[in-house]
Amino acid sequence: MENRFGVKDVFFALALLVLLAVLLTTMYMIDRQWDKLSEMGQALSEQSGDIRHLRQSYSELKRQIDAGAVVGASGASATTDEHAQPSAFGRSLAVSRREDYAEGDWLVQAFGNSIKTVTPLVSSDVYASQVQGYVLESLLTRNPQTLEWEGLLASAWKVSDDGKRFVFRLRPQATFSDGKPVSAADVVFSYDFIMNETIKAPRERAYYEKIESVKALGTHEVEFQFKEPYFNSLSLAGGLPVFAKHFYARYLDEPESFNQSKGILFGSGPYRLADPQSWSPDKGVIELERNPRYWGPVQPSFNRLVWKVIENETARLTSYRNGEIDVYSAQPREYKTNLLADKPLMAHSYHYEYLPPTAGYRYIGWNESRNGKPTRFADRRVRLAMTYLVDKQRIVDEIMLGYGEAAVGPFSPQSKQHAADLRPRGFDLDKARELLRQAGYEDRNHDGILEDADGRPFSFELVYPQANEQYTTLALFLKDSFAKAGVEIIPKPTEWSVMLDLLDKKNFAAIMLGWSGSLEGDLYQIFHSDQRKNNGDNFIGYSNKKLDRLIEKARSTVDETERMPLWQDAERIIYADQPYTFLTRGQSLVLVERRMHNVEVLPTGLNISETPIGWYVPLDEQKYR
Repeated sequence: MENRFGVKDVFFALALLVLLAVLLTTMYMIDRQWDKLSEMGQALSEQSGDIRHLRQSYSELKRQIDAGAVVGASGASATTDEHAQPSAFGRSLAVSRREDYAEGDWLVQAFGNSIKTVTPLVSSDVYASQVQGYVLESLLTRNPQTLEWEGLLASAWKVSDDGKRFVFRLRPQATFSDGKPVSAADVVFSYDFIMNETIKAPRERAYYEKIESVKALGTHEVEFQFKEPYFNSLSLAGGLPVFAKHFYARYLDEPESFNQSKGILFGSGPYRLADPQSWSPDKGVIELERNPRYWGPVQPSFNRLVWKVIENETARLTSYRNGEIDVYSAQPREYKTNLLADKPLMAHSYHYEYLPPTAGYRYIGWNESRNGKPTRFADRRVRLAMTYLVDKQRIVDEIMLGYGEAAVGPFSPQSKQHAADLRPRGFDLDKARELLRQAGYEDRNHDGILEDADGRPFSFELVYPQANEQYTTLALFLKDSFAKAGVEIIPKPTEWSVMLDLLDKKNFAAIMLGWSGSLEGDLYQIFHSDQRKNNGDNFIGYSNKKLDRLIEKARSTVDETERMPLWQDAERIIYADQPYTFLTRGQSLVLVERRMHNVEVLPTGLNISETPIGWYVPLDEQKYR
């Protein structure tokens, strides 16, 4: 019997297709509604918690009034009203009153390296600290223009005559992002959490060990007692990141889950992770959302902060050209020869060139101990020879095209800590060869490479961040320069997370990296011999007892006029020893999308991280709705 596809079959097939489309549409709408219901449920849950908190606060306030209690400064600085407008928000308040000011839009940036973790204390790179700065808050903050200390979570503070006791009064209105209040107990917990040996925080413990105790004197009053006077005491106590006890205390019972975590981040700041325990580096992007309960007198300007991980520089520039990111940090050659002349690009970009006193430096760190044994770089003469083989001025002129300066030591030339009599060592092939000869290195088999007394060639791997054009150019430049003295460099570009593991394990010969700067640097973390152990930042194994004593004395000297000569003497020792070959300090060359308003260059650089309002986008220019 012949099969025929008739008109009825056509209508039947069409009916099936329509039914299938309706089913798919219905399923999609149900999913959308379910997502919306979930969001509403979360919002209702948060609002319910807020109402409970308000009721509790009202009940407590009524009880105090009925009992005749007086709310006061309770021993802290009574000259400051804890309910007054925090001066730390003065700049943000002024910006929020502009005619074109509007909340909304996203600020999208890019990181040049993947981030291993954003968990505070566990993380060790500058990228993670940028993200944390929007989520975590401290008692004090610096005014970005005057650089003077201002109260943030603290409304007032006072210092004892001997400079060892600090009492802070907390703002009663300050809350964490879940609506729970910030209290003195949270500040005490934050210190105890950092000092707990089971928590992986050796860098922080190196600083906070100066503190003898942190005690709550009341719900909103906390005392820091120092063991001895310390030049940076106010910064140390006032800058303590405040961790919520009700959130972080669980990790004291399971410290390894914290130490191995990738994305545990929760605080009182203007932004928050949507899920403070969920972020993973596999996502390739970090997103912070506006904290809807931010306690400050002004709310954050952007709805969302986004960082994309784009390791390739060409890809980052392409993303900026296409409007996929809002900020681009350029390399000197592309900036001077290409970008400034690119009229379509510059038409939608601001461009900034600046070298603040807080600018960091690039360096080569010479590992002096590997697998428990001294390396060739344990010999001061070898390290000094390495420095004489680096032509810093050529690097500034030819690679950086003049956008920078040769680095002398760990302190900026603009800093009072810097010893003004020190000058960058110039390239000197003869001195380098003589120092290497004194250290026992000669070209024994006439192959162009120096060998030690046992015939081992002077050849080593130089580790540096991959996908960074300037580091790559530097490595090739150094390879050619060192070859003139018979020293072989094997460039080893390395992925960032792998690099961090190499540093933790001290499993490298030499490493090329950079340190960020500060207004007054403390050398303890990087160069004191105590920091060679327990994942401290003296990962090159450097030790000089005279330097240790100078660092200790400088840290305990509160008077600036007495302290600065001590730092200068410390820099002279480092200059003589060359545990690092200090390379350069580079200008920041930054392009910013023109829809961003209130972009300023401050003493510490661009005001991009000023919170809660630094940059903003007027309503008619907003891109992300």
